[in-house]
Amino acid sequence: MDVPLWLALLVVGGLGIKLIRPPWWLVAVILLGGYLLADSLFAPLIDPITK
Repeated sequence: MDVPLWLALLVVGGLGIKLIRPPWWLVAVILLGGYLLADSLFAPLIDPITK
């Protein structure tokens, strides 16, 4: 079965928020930080680590 990545991330993220109950500001900071980091000069340095 092929599951799109966005759907898998949505399900895992939803379960994580429901089970662990982190503060919403922490979720927002992690999402915004990841988005900004992916479009920065550090992206080529992080790419080999994430593969």
